[in-house]
Amino acid sequence: MAEVTSQAGQLDLEAKGGKRRLVIIGLLLGLFFSSLDQTVVGTAMPTIIGQLGHIELLTWITTAYLLTSTSVVPIAGKLADVFGRRSLYLIGMVVFIIGSALCGAADSMIQLTIYRGIQGIGGGMLMPLAMTIIGDITTGESRAKFQGMFMAVFGLSSVLGPQLGGWIVDYWSWNWIFYINLPFGVLATIFIWIGLGNSFEKKKVVIDYAGIVTMIIAIVSLLLALSLGGKDYGWTSWQIIALFISFVVFSLVFLYVESRAKDPILPLYLFKNRIFTIVILIGFLMSLGMFGALTFSPLLMQGVVGMSATKAASVMTPMMFGMIATSILGSRLLLKVGLRPMLIGGMGIMVIGFLLFSQLGLDTTQLSASMVMIVLGLGMGMIMPSLGIAVQEAFPMEIRGTVTSSTTFFRSIGGTVGIALLGAVFNHRSVADIGNQLDPVLSQMGPNSEKLLDMAHNNPQGLYSSLLSPDFLQALPKPVAEMFNTSVTPILKDSLLDSLHALYHVSIWFCVAGLVVALFTGKVKFSGNPRGAGGKKDAASSAQPAAQE
Repeated sequence: MAEVTSQAGQLDLEAKGGKRRLVIIGLLLGLFFSSLDQTVVGTAMPTIIGQLGHIELLTWITTAYLLTSTSVVPIAGKLADVFGRRSLYLIGMVVFIIGSALCGAADSMIQLTIYRGIQGIGGGMLMPLAMTIIGDITTGESRAKFQGMFMAVFGLSSVLGPQLGGWIVDYWSWNWIFYINLPFGVLATIFIWIGLGNSFEKKKVVIDYAGIVTMIIAIVSLLLALSLGGKDYGWTSWQIIALFISFVVFSLVFLYVESRAKDPILPLYLFKNRIFTIVILIGFLMSLGMFGALTFSPLLMQGVVGMSATKAASVMTPMMFGMIATSILGSRLLLKVGLRPMLIGGMGIMVIGFLLFSQLGLDTTQLSASMVMIVLGLGMGMIMPSLGIAVQEAFPMEIRGTVTSSTTFFRSIGGTVGIALLGAVFNHRSVADIGNQLDPVLSQMGPNSEKLLDMAHNNPQGLYSSLLSPDFLQALPKPVAEMFNTSVTPILKDSLLDSLHALYHVSIWFCVAGLVVALFTGKVKFSGNPRGAGGKKDAASSAQPAAQE
């Protein structure tokens, strides 16, 4: 780790109302579209797969973005202290714009995966820096007001993302879910450049390079093992075993480095606080299951039920409305009933939601699917604000930023790992199902079915494209296409549905684990003191919880 002399931006915009408004508008635009990109892609993925193929890479389109954006969060905060807020934010915006342009121009799933990773680097820089800048340019009540506004924009992007993605795919082109970022990104860049000052003061900063590197290697090793295992390589192959060993080794090295670092990414003493540990575990487990629903549910609606991309998006939207509703009410209810009932109730509702998901079938209607989504959203909304409020009450203000970013980081990691893990379950189950069932059926289709037979043996998941793109069947000779539609399509739908049900069953166990953890939650005293637990206590004393039982 190197100690560097840095310049931390000190922004004096209180007296410059016009420029501050430009900054806030620019930040809102950047936050909205970077957040939008986390949900807008989901409903477009079936169409993208139908055109580009390689359904086995489905999870990596989202995982690549989440992996890079999550990894860059702690790094961006450090570099902003070195180079100033404006410089880092503008770099992040430029990277995000370039990544968006490359994604729109991608002509293969491998290219799209790489470009999503680039886009995620920019998006990961924008999210934390937006909140940091708002904290710099506002004080007191105005800070709370603007941060509330930013969280509302974040929630709005989650609601609009699936709907907007479906609309663009149905009436325009999937490429424009990425190109739409370009004009607004340029506008936000101009606003930030004009409105945000970049004055500095000298400051010493210690960057935890060793922690950053070991953390990234450990996460990438785990994701590669989960994504390649059981498909490209056997679970007992040396490649997969080596990746799991790499994950374990670098995780241990990361813990050792963090225990000795002057300014670690993850201060290990925080885990001495029972509330912090509970919040970390429940947030991680919730994200494991939640991102699975967001990623794979459009595939269920379009590939199995046969909905258009727009209708599939409208089914996803009620989940976000349910989450927003209980998020707003949850903070008030938390003060009355306490943390433990909120977490138990939220995880219990999520278990019920995924149980209902596992009952969806070929006869599912848009209304019934929407109702299931609402149930899942209600559970998520009870948990998310409760976790944030509890961990901030359990620590004094002096280290509140550290504990908040740590809990956010673990929720992001949970989502990243969850998508890869559930993708591994999906890939393993679908490959096992299709091969044996399709071979005898395709063999009866005559000499024109050689390509389909080859796909059944070497790329069985590629046949799912027939459920997602009408161009697939149009490319086949008419007799083969008719036989395919009557004999093969039902098998593919049953196989896809069975694979998705297996995925939802895994999500149920994640939520059950979270429910068990919630039973051990201690009591938290909500004092109303803005400084949190201990009032003016120093950071060293914060390792003890505010109140527990």
